[in-house]
Amino acid sequence: MKIGIGLDPTLGLSFDEQKMLSQRAVHLGYSSIWTPEGRGQDSFQICALRWAASCAIKPEGITTGIAVSPVMYRTPIAFAMSAGTLSKITNDKFILGIGSGNAHFKKERHSLGMPDFSTLSIMRDYIRSTQALLQGELVNYEGPVVKLRGIKLDIKPPPKTPIYLGALGPEMLRLAGELADGAILNWCTPEQITWSKNCIAEGSKRIDRTADSIQVAQYIRICVDDDIDAARQALALAVLGYALGPRSSSGRKRKLGYRAHFERMGFKDVLEELDQMRIRGATREEMADKLPGNLLRKVGYYGPQKGASKAFNKLAEGLDLAIVRVVATTQSNVNSVEATMEACAPSLLKATT
Repeated sequence: MKIGIGLDPTLGLSFDEQKMLSQRAVHLGYSSIWTPEGRGQDSFQICALRWAASCAIKPEGITTGIAVSPVMYRTPIAFAMSAGTLSKITNDKFILGIGSGNAHFKKERHSLGMPDFSTLSIMRDYIRSTQALLQGELVNYEGPVVKLRGIKLDIKPPPKTPIYLGALGPEMLRLAGELADGAILNWCTPEQITWSKNCIAEGSKRIDRTADSIQVAQYIRICVDDDIDAARQALALAVLGYALGPRSSSGRKRKLGYRAHFERMGFKDVLEELDQMRIRGATREEMADKLPGNLLRKVGYYGPQKGASKAFNKLAEGLDLAIVRVVATTQSNVNSVEATMEACAPSLLKATT
């Protein structure tokens, strides 16, 4: 198992701080450094900045990756151009992770001019067409969502860019097994990792791939702070941002995306209680207080530095790549980020770099 580090925009890090932390990641033995993507700064450029900074410590730099970029924000040719260029810059030390984002919400699709197709159709089209472009093919692709006619990526020789698929539900996991180079899980218990890998293996059998050829990665949230209450609150707020879902979600919509994912893992009753609190006007902080610590510890860690590595090892069982996703109790607190990075340094974990 390899260990990466994940730094996201919620940490409020400046570019100089990100450079410094990228170099610190090399010193601590991390094999890769990752970022998610939203509607803020361009994550391809963030990856380039971090890789360049890591080269000051390790001449070839360490791998960088996006996990994940919602496909609705770019066309397949835009993904291929940006990913291919970054692969060339980093000498093939870049991994492109793509996901459906909130494509299962009609309002989200319409806000970006996306048609009303299933998320599976969207992701199948994006993986196939982007892969073909990155492989240097002249692409004529006619899918329900993506239509390309005689398009070729003018990067020679073709870049070597792995594509990982962000996947939670059974069919998306099977799609990763069928088409992607890797699957990126999120907020999974060890039991859910096993279940996910079984789904991936089912997908790989569709085209006679070996399941072992598909890398399985996951963000694991870690919040290190001696103030246990503050750490628990920070992790609980992070969970809420995913698990509860939009206020307007219908019963059918709750069977999709992260809400369905957390319910599959046993969070259903507490989430329904939080729904009622939200209807009554409770704040996010009040709802976070209601999330039981034992449930939070099933998908992440909060607390003192000394307990982080043991918890991380347990949560990472079965993964090929475990990514320490830093959750900080205070924004822009570089010391807090470094404490988490040090607590889960690969030298303390059962890992190879």
